[in-house]
Amino acid sequence: MITSKDALVLLLAGGVGSRLNILVGHRAKPAVPFAGIYRIIDFSLSNVMNSGMTRVGVLTQYKPLSLMRHIGGGEAWDFTGRTRGVKILPPRTGEKESDWYKGTADAIRQNIDFIEANPSQETVVLSGDHIYHMDFDAMIEYHRYRKADVTIGMMVVPLSEIHHFGAGIVDDDHRIVDWEEKPEVPSTNLASMGIYVFNTEYLLRTLAHSREEQDFGMHLLPRAIANDRVFAYPFYGYWRDVGTIQAYWEANMDVIREDSGISPQEWGIRPNIAADGRPMDRAPARFLAGSEVKSSMISAGCVIEGTVVNSVLSQGVRVAQGAVVRDSIIFEDSVIGKGAVVDLAICDKRVKINSNAVVGEGGDNTVPNIAFPEHLYTGITLVGKESRVPPGMKIGRNCIIHPKRDENDFAGGAEIIDGESF
Repeated sequence: MITSKDALVLLLAGGVGSRLNILVGHRAKPAVPFAGIYRIIDFSLSNVMNSGMTRVGVLTQYKPLSLMRHIGGGEAWDFTGRTRGVKILPPRTGEKESDWYKGTADAIRQNIDFIEANPSQETVVLSGDHIYHMDFDAMIEYHRYRKADVTIGMMVVPLSEIHHFGAGIVDDDHRIVDWEEKPEVPSTNLASMGIYVFNTEYLLRTLAHSREEQDFGMHLLPRAIANDRVFAYPFYGYWRDVGTIQAYWEANMDVIREDSGISPQEWGIRPNIAADGRPMDRAPARFLAGSEVKSSMISAGCVIEGTVVNSVLSQGVRVAQGAVVRDSIIFEDSVIGKGAVVDLAICDKRVKINSNAVVGEGGDNTVPNIAFPEHLYTGITLVGKESRVPPGMKIGRNCIIHPKRDENDFAGGAEIIDGESF
């Protein structure tokens, strides 16, 4: 008997994620660190593992190296063994950039040989850049019960946000009867989660229909809804697309906020601490005399002498005496120097904020970033990987400090005002 656990999983992890700005300047969006010890893709991979599925293809494209190192051979999620495994599927790139994946459907089409080499009754297509907990086994059973050709995971979102998503209009049986792709004037608040179950034979037939159909939401789904059996699978749990700086910051804050609905440990989400040569056995976090920590997540290897409030600190972060970190996300092995202040900021790996510097100076959040007003507009400042902010430097709100800036780059300036990039 073919069970739902025999389904093949294709995990789309190649998007640029440009709205995350410098956080994706050197890594794929699914590889962005999250909640101290995880990466975004850990949620999808762990959901697959916890659903009992064992065959996974990960479709990569944009800056894939850190993602590939992180996934490795899939050991962290038990995807190793004679009948289980995870395979990285890059684009079949020739000499032309046009050979790269042109959309979600094109990405799957370029890997038909992988689908055919792993026979299955159903194929589950996921995105690798969402934060959620879901039982795919139950979704496949629902798909079979409905005798569907395609089943789409869907949830209610505020009408003000529906223009970011594909939206489905359903009948009383949850059959999708119409589709609106990122509608400006929506007819429904039921949004696609980017989670699909296809009958595998149906998927292969529909991919063969036309090579011009490159995207699920724009091309394949509207035709399927008009001609075949497409159903919505209602989802009521926590799910967030962390494709913007604001959404990414809010999801991290949800981890430390009571009753937010997100709980990676309870969900069984597994990180891969051993990836990238990182120490697996960092010492426990240390809280020295005079330190103060409130409503925060502090990871192993951190040393706290100053004050940390409502913040998420990855492994190995040091907060020196008199320093204050507030409403911020600090990536691995960063240092907040003596007397420094980091307020409403995201600092990438190995950043150093030197003594008495201020990141997030002032209280005016209304000046958006000049270069990227749609990315930074709520007061969050970004500090790029391995940048070093000089002692006493003042950096305002909605600012961007690009990666690998050092003290010499800041020579002659004592302040970067709101909305500036450097």
